[in-house]
Amino acid sequence: MPAPSQGNMAQQVRSLYRQLLRQGKQFTAYNYREYAKRRTIDAFHENKGVQDERKVQELVQKGLQELQMMKRQTVIGQFYQIDRLVIEGGQSGKETGKHGEIARQKEQGYD
Repeated sequence: MPAPSQGNMAQQVRSLYRQLLRQGKQFTAYNYREYAKRRTIDAFHENKGVQDERKVQELVQKGLQELQMMKRQTVIGQFYQIDRLVIEGGQSGKETGKHGEIARQKEQGYD
């Protein structure tokens, strides 16, 4: 089996990077989404100078394992409904009431 060319390896690495970022966006919880994005970016920046083909292949294999784990976790996470955080753009609550009374009403609005 011929060794993969340098250009093919670079394409494979870019593809893995995009897949990891896309899969991270599938998490329903904001904190998990942000962690997956930050961890993916940091890991690729940390290893961008690696030139050894064997080490690059090991890192790609590790990335593929992480991608499979993320896919399993996003499927499991979709079974549980959670409220959106204010930082995500969900509406918190609004004050309404008669005769100056204040009543808190929670609305879940997904933009």
